[in-house]
Amino acid sequence: MRRISKVRGFLAVLTASTVLLAGTVHSGALPAQDKRSAATRHPIVLVHGLMGWDTILGLDYWYQIPAALRQSGALVLVAKVSAVNDNNVRGEQLLKQLREWSAAKGYKKFNLIGHSLGGPTARYVAGVAPDLVASVTSVQSPHVVDSSNPDSIVKLLASNPGVFSSAGKLIDWLSGNGSLPQDPAALAAWSSNTAAFNEMWPAGKPTSSCGQGPELASNGVRYYSIAGNVAKTNAWDPSDLLFSEGAVPSDGLVPVCAAHWGRVLRDDYPWNHFDGVNQFFGLLGKGAPDPVTFYRLQANRLKGLGL
Repeated sequence: MRRISKVRGFLAVLTASTVLLAGTVHSGALPAQDKRSAATRHPIVLVHGLMGWDTILGLDYWYQIPAALRQSGALVLVAKVSAVNDNNVRGEQLLKQLREWSAAKGYKKFNLIGHSLGGPTARYVAGVAPDLVASVTSVQSPHVVDSSNPDSIVKLLASNPGVFSSAGKLIDWLSGNGSLPQDPAALAAWSSNTAAFNEMWPAGKPTSSCGQGPELASNGVRYYSIAGNVAKTNAWDPSDLLFSEGAVPSDGLVPVCAAHWGRVLRDDYPWNHFDGVNQFFGLLGKGAPDPVTFYRLQANRLKGLGL
């Protein structure tokens, strides 16, 4: 009963936050920036994580991030894949969208940026179709199995697959993508299936424990990653209620070392798991770096590499 109560509490916070955020008016008051600093050669594609969405009633999962990148010259596309499914299924959905965008607009390659499970989903596409991918940037993504937190949200949801699947259906229905399939086996992509997935798609894999992998992999794709290391960041942030401190440094959900893939740009951002996408309401810990600035800087890095 205690586990079910916790899961219901998690879903209540998620649903309440989503509804509340959906009613938020975006001021668009972003700092003035160089209008071409993020103008990458190839479009930037943002890939949401587990239980994520593209937009719900005008609310971006990537809060203010697409607008900021476009303001700085980037061509930004926001992918929509199943809220609840494994990386192979989500990866095929993403690949289909890339091919459709390529056919319609003539895009040759894409710079994929994935948050949380969106990172491995992007890696799947880079493995299957490297000719379509210029770079993969993982933001707080679970690339390695973690067993350090026995009371993690993932494990709680895994013990209630029906509730988990229903939550995914609700999220996709609210975002206008109700036909996308949901499968609670998605959690295996976060845990037991991780090693097999990494063996199948090893490009960018760290060469040592908690180390870095090659920036430019043998498949011609560049890989980058970042990690957060604080579970609770702001007393006013509802997402803080979802996370607890584990046995190792983490963002409340993904341990720092588990997020390493390719070139590690930084693994000490004082962010919880949702701060990496500027949620909720852009609330951060005191003195924490602005996530929007990270995306602008990464786009500028990719631009400098001709990507």
